[in-house]
Amino acid sequence: MNKVYIIGTGPGDEELLTLKAVEILKNCTAVLYDRLVSNNILNYLKEDCEIYYCGKEPGCHYKTQEEINKTLIRLAKEGHTVGRIKGGDPYVFGRGG
Repeated sequence: MNKVYIIGTGPGDEELLTLKAVEILKNCTAVLYDRLVSNNILNYLKEDCEIYYCGKEPGCHYKTQEEINKTLIRLAKEGHTVGRIKGGDPYVFGRGG
């Protein structure tokens, strides 16, 4: 099984990503991202990276948290290097902790 990385995008400007975040994004073979993630951040991904949208909008959840967790695990078990890209700080505003 490969790794799953939780990647926070901070305030959203791709120029404010950490060097480590950019390095991880460039090496991911699959990512899940939410609606607060800028398309400019997705530009760091490889062309063949599998991309899954799992955002939540008012009145509409595309995937439950349980479905997201299962997808992360499944992709890692399939051999992917997986990134879960979250807007903001995932350890403060999300489920990173």
